[in-house]
Amino acid sequence: MVSTMTADAELYRRTLNRAHEHALVWLESMLDRPIPPRRDADQLAAAFAAPLPEKPTDPAAVIDELAELAEPGLMAMPSGRFFGWVIGGTHPAALGADWLVSAWDQNSGMRAATPAVAAAEEAAGGWLLELLALPSGSDVGFVTGATMANFTGLAAARHHVLAAHGWDVNRQGLVGAPSIKVLVGQERHVTIDLVLRYLGLGQPIEVAADDQGRLRADALAEALAAAGDGPVIVCAQAGNLHSGAFDPFAEIVRLAHDRGDAAPAWVHVDGAFGLWAGASPRLRHLVAGYEGADSWATDAHKTLNVPYDCGVVIVADPAPLRATFGAQTSYLISAGEGAPADPYDKTPELSRRARGIPVWAVLRSLGREGVADLIDRLARTASTIAAGMRAIDGAEVLNDVDFTQISVAFGSDERTRRVIDAVLADGTTWMSGSRWQDRAILRVSVSNFSTDAGDIEQSLAAVRRAVTAAG
Repeated sequence: MVSTMTADAELYRRTLNRAHEHALVWLESMLDRPIPPRRDADQLAAAFAAPLPEKPTDPAAVIDELAELAEPGLMAMPSGRFFGWVIGGTHPAALGADWLVSAWDQNSGMRAATPAVAAAEEAAGGWLLELLALPSGSDVGFVTGATMANFTGLAAARHHVLAAHGWDVNRQGLVGAPSIKVLVGQERHVTIDLVLRYLGLGQPIEVAADDQGRLRADALAEALAAAGDGPVIVCAQAGNLHSGAFDPFAEIVRLAHDRGDAAPAWVHVDGAFGLWAGASPRLRHLVAGYEGADSWATDAHKTLNVPYDCGVVIVADPAPLRATFGAQTSYLISAGEGAPADPYDKTPELSRRARGIPVWAVLRSLGREGVADLIDRLARTASTIAAGMRAIDGAEVLNDVDFTQISVAFGSDERTRRVIDAVLADGTTWMSGSRWQDRAILRVSVSNFSTDAGDIEQSLAAVRRAVTAAG
């Protein structure tokens, strides 16, 4: 007689083997697969929304069906020829670790309940602080993405700057609180505005930026003077969405922290993809002075190439972070007096997957030199693509290509849009359209560790064909 546990194990084995086979087929298709999906959501909806079955279905058969239904609607984002938005690939160590995370099924909020996860994430956090040369006593939290990393860092900022003005936001709420002025560069990412909305802080005060989108220190000095002596938060940026440019952090930190008789302003760095420049000795000059900030946000799925659902928030002073998110109740197993903080004390979630495990795995696999090489290769690839773009008749690279972003125009807005449409219709590569400096642009974001010389040449050839087609 076969035991229930043996039968369950065999069921898992058959189901996971099917998933493994489909995953390998998908990954191997990246070599020559067109980037765009072949069908849109409306075309796929009917197949996915078939009547709910009355009776159970073999899980292995469900995996086969899922792979078949989804395949025509998948975009080849893991391809080395995908340059849309800021979307990285997935390093093999990170992907394997992420599979284990799902199999282990650990609810990773408490150190006592999931010690292996806590230990790995604490180690990964320590490695990140070391690689990025950020303050060693900082708290590191693993959240869903860059938006929630910004949310978490700015929530700690809100608590801190109000406390400095005698207001306990946990006890008193926001009604009647001193007004917080949030100063941001004109070219900050939209997620900063979203987060301020979530936090009830309203619209920020814009500070002028230069021609590459960098916040201007002289304009910040004026804005700080105009802000008076009330609570202030300054949001700086490591990696402009269109130019890849970095704000002058040393000057920003100095101005924000030295406000005369007024309490220092909190400096938060949105480094969704650009914070990783700090891990490269060759590129670290781009983030000079950022270690003096108070909080930092990034997304490991972008430049570090781990799977989605892995933002990272770093806060130099753990006290306001833990005061904001810490939770104590009888049914939770607290880390105890003198122990490191529980994961749920540093992030908005109590229940979550072990998203720091893939970070540990990819850092363990690459090591210090491998991480630096990854960052350097992405930047070199961007420079190579930019040079190839400049050689195309009528193409104009609008930004200084210091990191991983390229913004290209092809004459008039109308012609640029025709080129973009032709690139996307060709399907060889994916480079998304945008608008920067009041011009339509083709935006290239280099984020995938697997992009090689062949991918670069195929992608540039596709742009050349698109320019010819656009006329």
